[in-house]
Formats: sequence, structure tokens, C-alpha cells
Amino acid sequence: MLAPKRIKFRKSQRGRLKGNDESGNKVSFGEYGLIAVTSGRLTARQIEAARVSINRRVKRGGKLWIRIFPHMPITKKPAETRMGKGKGNPEFWVSEVRPGRVLFEMSGIEEVAAKKALEMAAFKLPIKTIFVKRSLV
Repeated sequence: MLAPKRIKFRKSQRGRLKGNDESGNKVSFGEYGLIAVTSGRLTARQIEAARVSINRRVKRGGKLWIRIFPHMPITKKPAETRMGKGKGNPEFWVSEVRPGRVLFEMSGIEEVAAKKALEMAAFKLPIKTIFVKRSLV
């Protein structure tokens, strides 16, 4: 699963997911892409599940780029713990996604197959997404 090798701080604050994504909003590497329409947090497990479903669908055909990385730690306090006594320990990693962000890109296969594969990946994700082709502008 995806996780950073090293980080500056063990725990981070939540922040807000407002507005559209300014960067990473164009299909740059492949021919087809999966773009987020709503904002949300994608865990490393969800990203991995989407990647596996794409690879199973295309049967090692074409090339896949994962354009997001889970670099934010999410902490949780143990079950049946009283309030207070500080913040919990980091449990898993998430990637914060805003509308317009390209999540996955593909090339080397025909459009129908790419659309079906990225659609299968979208079922694994908790946010709404759309399939796009690379614009040659």
C-alpha cells in the first residue's frame, strides 16, 4: 500500500477541502483520465483497490499512472477511551482530493476498454468521478 517513507511531522490537523484543484487538473501523461467531481479523502486502501481493479480489467495491457498520493496521516484514539489525554496515534494515510483533480491516467489501449476500466475503478472510490480524454489544445 502507498505510504510516505518519511515525514516532517507525525500528526497533522484536518484542514478544509474548499474550492477546486488548481494543479493536477489536466491529463498530462496518458490519453484517458479519471477526474474527481466532488471533494473528499481517499485512503491508501481505496487507491490500491482502484488500481487493482483497473489492472484486472485491462489484463496488463496499456500503461497506468496514479496521480494522487496519500501523504496525510489520520489519527484515531483507541476504542473505549475517555476524552482528553491528547491526540490519538496515526492509523492510516489519506490523499485529500478536490474537484478537478486527475486521479488516474491510462494509455496504450482503446477508448472503450479504458472507459470500462476507469469506471470499475470509480466504483471503488467514495467520491464522484468522470471519464475524460486528453485535449490536444
